[in-house]
Amino acid sequence: MPAAEVPEDPPVRRYPSTLGGACYIAVLLVVGAGLVIAGVGEWRVGLRVVAGGLAAAALLRLVLPEREAGMLAVRHRFLDVGILVGVGIALVLLAGSIPEQPL
Repeated sequence: MPAAEVPEDPPVRRYPSTLGGACYIAVLLVVGAGLVIAGVGEWRVGLRVVAGGLAAAALLRLVLPEREAGMLAVRHRFLDVGILVGVGIALVLLAGSIPEQPL
């Protein structure tokens, strides 16, 4: 009688599986904190925090190798960086250009 084959255990997976995945989670936390700050009342500061998170994501996307970029890699590298930087700049300009409104 032949011995039954025992399947090997799958390799242990670390979560997140790439450095870019960990960076993506960090960017989400920063953007989430900015949204909370904006929702509480200091919306200009909140938008600047969100813009900073997007700028950090752009920098990380630029320097991380394609294989390690994780969910930061959606399209081509420079298109991802351009979109992230563009939205970040737009948020900073928006926060600075709207005048204070009296209550």
